[in-house]
Amino acid sequence: MAPYSLLVTRLQKALGVRQYHVASVLCQRAKVAMSHFEPNEYIRYDLLEKNIDIVRKRLNRPLTLSEKIVYGHLDDPAKQEIERGKTYLRLRPDRVAMQDATAQMAMLQFISSGLPKVAVPSTIHCDHLIEAQLGGEKDLRRAKIILENYAYPGVLLIGTDSHTPNGGGLGGICIGVGGADAVDVMAGIPWELKCPKVIGVKLTGSLSGWTSPKDVILKVAGILTVKGGTGAIVEYHGPGVDSISCTGMATICNMGAEIGATTSVFPYNHRMKKYLSKTGREDIAKLADEYKDHLVPDPGCHYDQLIEINLNELKPHINGPFTPDLAHPVAEVGTVAEKEGWPLDIRVGLIGSCTNSSYEDMGRSAAVAKQALAHGLKCKSQFTITPGSEQIRATIERDGYAQILREVGGIVLANACGPCIGQWDRKDIKKGEKNTIVTSYNRNFTGRNDANPETHAFVTSPEEFDPGQDTYQHPPKDSSGQRVDVSPTSQRLQLLEPFDKWDGKDLEDLQILIKVKGKCTTDHISAAGPWLKFRGHLDNISNNLLIGAINIENGKANSVRNAVTQEFGPVPDTARYYKKHGIRWVVIGDENYGEGSSREHAALEPRHLGGRAIITKSFARIHETNLKKQGLLPLTFADPADYNKIHPVDKLTIQGLKDFAPGKPLKCIIKHPNGTQETILLNHTFNETQIEWFRAGSALNRMKELQQQ
Repeated sequence: MAPYSLLVTRLQKALGVRQYHVASVLCQRAKVAMSHFEPNEYIRYDLLEKNIDIVRKRLNRPLTLSEKIVYGHLDDPAKQEIERGKTYLRLRPDRVAMQDATAQMAMLQFISSGLPKVAVPSTIHCDHLIEAQLGGEKDLRRAKIILENYAYPGVLLIGTDSHTPNGGGLGGICIGVGGADAVDVMAGIPWELKCPKVIGVKLTGSLSGWTSPKDVILKVAGILTVKGGTGAIVEYHGPGVDSISCTGMATICNMGAEIGATTSVFPYNHRMKKYLSKTGREDIAKLADEYKDHLVPDPGCHYDQLIEINLNELKPHINGPFTPDLAHPVAEVGTVAEKEGWPLDIRVGLIGSCTNSSYEDMGRSAAVAKQALAHGLKCKSQFTITPGSEQIRATIERDGYAQILREVGGIVLANACGPCIGQWDRKDIKKGEKNTIVTSYNRNFTGRNDANPETHAFVTSPEEFDPGQDTYQHPPKDSSGQRVDVSPTSQRLQLLEPFDKWDGKDLEDLQILIKVKGKCTTDHISAAGPWLKFRGHLDNISNNLLIGAINIENGKANSVRNAVTQEFGPVPDTARYYKKHGIRWVVIGDENYGEGSSREHAALEPRHLGGRAIITKSFARIHETNLKKQGLLPLTFADPADYNKIHPVDKLTIQGLKDFAPGKPLKCIIKHPNGTQETILLNHTFNETQIEWFRAGSALNRMKELQQQ
């Protein structure tokens, strides 16, 4: 791979002119805009076609759809080294999409870069910062999801939300990333991604009866587990695809994040064509028809792993509790619940949010509710409905679905994330009370929905569009006079200060802040819910660092031993104590550390509070990259059993950083309190560019260094 320093010329150009797709001024066979909101930004299928042809001749083999779209966006298709699961690709995404909670930190980093203008179309979607409590009218709503406005077949889109992959339901490669990755793309720098493997899921038969698209991904999650898709794109194909609606495909792709997949994608078909037309984008559908051969997999293409599912035989599933990959056919879950001692009284049913919130989903739910009303029945449990967008809200209101759901006892909440991410002001139980809820959401980690660790959450399916209000806000035509002023006393926003640069020495006598026991998602590392309001203030939000992680020393959350005072206290307080006294620290984690959302704060917070390394058995993809971007060392045990050799009272020294190189393990000296020592090896996945990030202190620091050269 070319060194990062070679990017300086492109970066300098980005300071004055749009660098994105130099060929944008060249002739275009058909000028079709990417979206209604950016009439001068065109879809470049001609460039996609050109790049695919170059790569196909080089590789001399049939290509999967994932490869066509990814390799079709290579910065240098003629010279880029390509090997699935090994090489790092330098890519030119078409656009960036951010959601309000993560956009704050992404924009603060972009401000710190000093660049005057983004190099690609970039949007912010408001949905996470709306709390569910009283209903849509009083909670306010604003949402325009990616599928309805920005995704299209063949697009390469990155978004600062782990649900960005829902765009795969429209034939795009849409990948969730951290804010620092988004800043690279907005700055006109090629975006780096380890060349993904491709897991094929061949669908035969057709959906029927009570089986829904959600059951497809629940089945896949049960097969692959929460880390089985790590480092891979899941590519659905086969004759069964045509029986799934476009929004159903989006549901499947959305929840692909729960198996650790880079993203998921479906091939372009008549379902997508119809959806594009129904959402006012018939011109895109016509253009996609012209280039259809590049929007489907080649016959005979090879998958790294192949799963076959006969939709004729697929039964409705319900997964959980506490993890989205614990799959049960609905007919069997009652027996399992009794055996396991799970609460059998369902307190709340919740449908909607970004996973299951389409018109189709709401229609199925309304049909069941209508039948219940006809028999004089109403909801025994609480029932909430969260439309996934303004378009869906407007359409279910227009067609009477919302009223039917209200009549049966439901509350229509804001079309936002709400209870799905902990934005739920729940009043019916007390914290610590054991209860069961059933949702059509995607994640059911401990405390995810309502911050109650005793809530047993189960994931299952919910049983002509009106565009609604136009909430789009155009950027100013002339931004030269724009400036961002942040009050130094603000509790919600805080301008960023550069992280310290590596001192060129090995990391000696690192204190263990916490040795985590079991699952540690980004929810455990940086909780959402009431903390969302601090997403733009790094110091304030750092007060939630690892408060949900279980300390192996005492089996408790947010209770760790201070190695100096020997007193137990909250994790953030202990980290701040170490930082104040110049004590550098490390976190020891278990399997798939950082699974879940793209939450960049889970990497920013430990860096801000003095952390230097995270050592685990394995990492989730997005979180590992986020840690690297902020100058931390995400390292894995060469022998996973070495996790058991480290105790919370030990100190660690990481050696070999002076000769830090791709593929070269680092040594770790474990110093026990009794004076004995032992040495283990730590693996890493850093490439040359990422090592430069570490040496500079962060990827943003490295970008500034390049600007000054």
